[in-house]
Amino acid sequence: MSAVEDKIAELGLKLPQVVPPLATYQPAVRSGRYVFTSGQLPMVDGALPATGKVGAEVTPEAAAELAATCALNALAAVKSVIGDLDRIERVVKVVGFVASAPDFTGQPGVVNGASELLGAVLGDKGVHARSAVGVAVLPVDAPVEVEIQVEIAE
Repeated sequence: MSAVEDKIAELGLKLPQVVPPLATYQPAVRSGRYVFTSGQLPMVDGALPATGKVGAEVTPEAAAELAATCALNALAAVKSVIGDLDRIERVVKVVGFVASAPDFTGQPGVVNGASELLGAVLGDKGVHARSAVGVAVLPVDAPVEVEIQVEIAE
């Protein structure tokens, strides 16, 4: 097991299997020294633990936990392409989409769940640029979706 996976286990988490695509796309692709993930939903064992809009059916705190799950799923997608998460030199960018109730404006706090997970697992290599975007709806009524871009060592 890699040092990154050891850190994941130390946090009481487990790197999941790659979430199968819901349509025609790959969970992650490599281009040169970069890996780009597709948007990752907070799937756990093939199911969404919650659905609905943040600020309505889903609390911001629960959504932040779901965003962390999305980030863990993104790391699994990265591993499926590079084989060893210790090859990550840094997370370059995180984009989080939050299915938001009309008056909800706390998208950055929700996406912090993903950012904090990446920081806890990767340390300084997990520091990244980021966008947190509110949207009307996400696939299968997921409350949050996260994609990441990482630079890898050759």
